Amino acid sequence: MIDNFFKDQISSKLGHIPTHGQEVAIGQLLKFMNDLEKFCIFTLKGYAGTGKTSLISALIKVLADMKINTVLLAPTGRAAKVLSSYSGKSATTIHKCIYRKKTTKKADSGFGINFNKYKDTVFIVDEASMIGNIDNGHSVFGTGRLLDDLLSYVFNDNNCRLVLLGDIAQLPPIGTNLSPALDKGYLESLGMKVYTTELNEVVRQSEESGILENATLIRNMLSDENYDLPKFKLADFNDVESISCAELLEELESCYSKFGEHETKVICRSNKYANKYNLGIRNRIMWKEEDISHGDLLMVVKNNYSWLPENAEIDFIANGDIIEVLRIGKRMEIYGHTYVDLTVSFIDYTALEIDVKVILDTLSLDAPAMDANYHKDLYQQLQIDYDHISDSNKRHEEIMKDPYYNALQIKFAYAVTCHKSQGGQWPAVFVDHGWLDIDNMGPKENYEFLRWLYTAVTRATEKLYLVNFKKEFME
Repeated sequence: MIDNFFKDQISSKLGHIPTHGQEVAIGQLLKFMNDLEKFCIFTLKGYAGTGKTSLISALIKVLADMKINTVLLAPTGRAAKVLSSYSGKSATTIHKCIYRKKTTKKADSGFGINFNKYKDTVFIVDEASMIGNIDNGHSVFGTGRLLDDLLSYVFNDNNCRLVLLGDIAQLPPIGTNLSPALDKGYLESLGMKVYTTELNEVVRQSEESGILENATLIRNMLSDENYDLPKFKLADFNDVESISCAELLEELESCYSKFGEHETKVICRSNKYANKYNLGIRNRIMWKEEDISHGDLLMVVKNNYSWLPENAEIDFIANGDIIEVLRIGKRMEIYGHTYVDLTVSFIDYTALEIDVKVILDTLSLDAPAMDANYHKDLYQQLQIDYDHISDSNKRHEEIMKDPYYNALQIKFAYAVTCHKSQGGQWPAVFVDHGWLDIDNMGPKENYEFLRWLYTAVTRATEKLYLVNFKKEFME
């Protein structure tokens, strides 16, 4: 009786007749919920437009009706905002939920795995393709292996369960070829019992979308191991457009006017290309001549654990967070670099306005962020400033709290790399693949390019512009 209620309620809350894949998923979800084993996971893999979002939204509503608690998580603040908007329930980042700052006086003490206070709760994690499990040796979070830490947190002997959602055609975490959190074999190797379903059918509401039509085209090429160039379909759709360099500025201006700067994004294949776009956008569309201005949108490019007040909505400023410049303060040329004090707000968090110090050098840097030598050299220079402190441990503590040592590393956020765009969606997206040596690309390069292109295309929700795509890409 309860089983039929569960199935019927999810089907009714979908708002349409379930596809065959959704029916299979509902059946697997029921088995998953009824399984009494402790380490139980359900993974729902679904390509763009296959109804993954609507199915999970329905599941969350049904679980609420059944008085079963849910906690919604995502890898980034932007992804959590998207999850919250389609589910109608508050969501937060994985890091905010599963880690806590260690209670020690040391400034560089890091974050330990939090205590899971929940009982009989279903944790639902979106954009799980972004969750890695490689310890690079420099992480200040838990064991450094995010997936391991998530599993340790969730399975706390209080009957908690885990649902992982994602799209395996998207780019995997940097440094890996697969998304471990969506890989059944990998999860089973960690001792998990895994129920899984993969959605492939495009739901009826998506059939008139050129964005989803072309995303599906690329996804099918990946599934079929057909690593040729995709042939975009433009003729029957008005939401996908191929434009040249000459048309770019006018179209960008139009989107800024219609959707706003916050809701328009350019996606590139390299930081160098993104830098050129950001410079051009600021100079030729926004007519900004200063190196940083009031109203500028900035992206944080390295995690930062300073600057936030005690009871802030977030525990740290994350790599990928978007901030807006509200006020510009003191500027300093010191230690061989340029720093400026700013008051900023966070685009993806409400009512969060803080004062920070930023280093401007990263704005024009072709690398993702300052290299390791930056902090090493700065540390040595700060040693001189703090040489009045005789105790080396106390001197180290003061340096680790120094505002220059903790300056935010930033880039402009009008154009970003595809990895930085993951987890986010914008009404208007401009995709520029940059230089491609088409004639000398082998299967491996084509495969990686198709995954990049699929990820970039699926960031758009209303209008997709293909910038400088050659005629070989068009049907």
